[in-house]
Amino acid sequence: MVSWPTIIKDKQTRASANAPDFDALRESFTWDDARQLLDGLPGGGLNIAHEALDRHLADGHGDQVAIRWLGRDGSRRDITYGELASDASRFANALAAQGIGRGARLYSLLGRVPRLYAAALGALKAGLTFSPLFAAFGPEPIKARMEIGEGNVLVTTAALYRKKVAAWRRDVPSLKLVLIVDDDDVPDGCLALEPLMAAASDQFEIAKTGAEDMALIHFTSGTTGRPKGAVHVHGAVVSHAATGRYALDLKPGDIYWCTADPGWVTGTSYGIIAPLVNRVTMIVDEAEFDLERWYGILESERVQVWYTAPTAIRMLMRGGKEAASRFDFSNLRFLASVGEPLNPEAVVWGNEVFGRPFHDNWWQTETGGIMIANTAAMDIRPGSMGKPLPGVQAGIVERDDKGLRDCAPGEIGELALRPGWPSMMRAYLNEKARYDKCFVDGWYLSGDLAMQDKDGYFWFVGRADDLIKSSGHLIGPFEVESALIEHDAVAEAAVIGIPDETAGEVVKAYVALNPGFEPSVDLERDIRGHARKKLGAAVAPREIIFRKALPKTRSGKIMRRLLKARELGLPEGDISTLESDEK
Repeated sequence: MVSWPTIIKDKQTRASANAPDFDALRESFTWDDARQLLDGLPGGGLNIAHEALDRHLADGHGDQVAIRWLGRDGSRRDITYGELASDASRFANALAAQGIGRGARLYSLLGRVPRLYAAALGALKAGLTFSPLFAAFGPEPIKARMEIGEGNVLVTTAALYRKKVAAWRRDVPSLKLVLIVDDDDVPDGCLALEPLMAAASDQFEIAKTGAEDMALIHFTSGTTGRPKGAVHVHGAVVSHAATGRYALDLKPGDIYWCTADPGWVTGTSYGIIAPLVNRVTMIVDEAEFDLERWYGILESERVQVWYTAPTAIRMLMRGGKEAASRFDFSNLRFLASVGEPLNPEAVVWGNEVFGRPFHDNWWQTETGGIMIANTAAMDIRPGSMGKPLPGVQAGIVERDDKGLRDCAPGEIGELALRPGWPSMMRAYLNEKARYDKCFVDGWYLSGDLAMQDKDGYFWFVGRADDLIKSSGHLIGPFEVESALIEHDAVAEAAVIGIPDETAGEVVKAYVALNPGFEPSVDLERDIRGHARKKLGAAVAPREIIFRKALPKTRSGKIMRRLLKARELGLPEGDISTLESDEK
């Protein structure tokens, strides 16, 4: 591990944090205490939609703006908590009128449009299981997820249905109802949603769900085969409430912007549930990334808490500090990042440009919520994912002949968590054996390699199958990539190990360049020299390949395994989430 020499202390953020004394909170925290942040259903039980909407109305906050929606055409619309609750109830009643009720599984295939949020919360209110799909998926990934989850209802647009669903709809017998959110030219066999909602009551008796009732299915890609459907329950809302409060420092009334699409677990857990449960005003931008637009939103909407992804941050960095200098970011109080490890340089860059550092955190689809974070109350060590949140027991373990052993500080091993947090997945759909393999000797094994330093900070090394073994050295790709990105020419980097007769494996790097730089032999030599100076000859890449863009999932994660599969002529596995792949 190569640590960044800077420690960032943000005294102003710490002073206003929900929990200014992180260590004291860890000592006193219990999940039972966290449940007291919620109301629960009248008469007992727990339902995500009730905690996100109905209880706020009962407390007199129905007129607060829940969603400030920004259309890609420049339009905008404010939706209050009262209006969103009414829309969710109308949606639930519209489902009931079609014979769809508790226990059914509803999928959404939509962009960031207002009806998505009504559908998600209305489905949960009615006791359905909600599963979001990313609108940029192709037909086969959508079909596979519908088949695995035995989806009963799909909410989508006419264009998306014709392009991505119509050809295979009859091949998925569980799919009984398709609702179209735009009324123009509704396809045969589908129903227009708006007339159904207009005819429905805005009052709905919420389903009496319990904490262990299924609420969400989130799909995650495997290295081979079909995607895995991770099952989460209504009790996960306890984690969403607490982590929104302590990891993202959300306060009632905050202006909050999560840039993740709701088709991904981040966009649901922290783009719908956690912010609404904590009664903030969410910014929802329909448009895709645009540097000027994003900076303009941060300024004009007076965003206070911003949750985004390392890929987006690096794209902002490519635009230069000058592009940001014309905007006022004085309202920003807390910046956070998730999706893949955040390079140290990006943390420092954020502090220079926005006056606040980015706070990286770590979690997975399977964990359902943030597990390890740099909170507002902590000093930041750039490059570190932070410390385990209150209620989370994390460790670094390694397998040996006797099972698992605890690793010493500074030793690389697998990041593991003690089961029991509320948002822990309860199953992989129809894959019990695969699920059971995640739990060994009282630990949940994440599949991520990491190390813990003597002060309790955790540092990401790489996926277990990404680790490079060269001449007796264990090399994590993330530290090499971080060193490469420090070079002025490098915008993004991905590192893999390739076979070598002498060393076992050697490091090979793929890089995308910043504007103003062109691939050349001299530049390749200069970047390798920079890496050797930072990392040493044993760890630095032996070869660097220039790419226009690196292969990434649509959620922004660089797909190292795909680079390695192509390098070695191996099967590419599940690439349904692939977005960019310019060679």
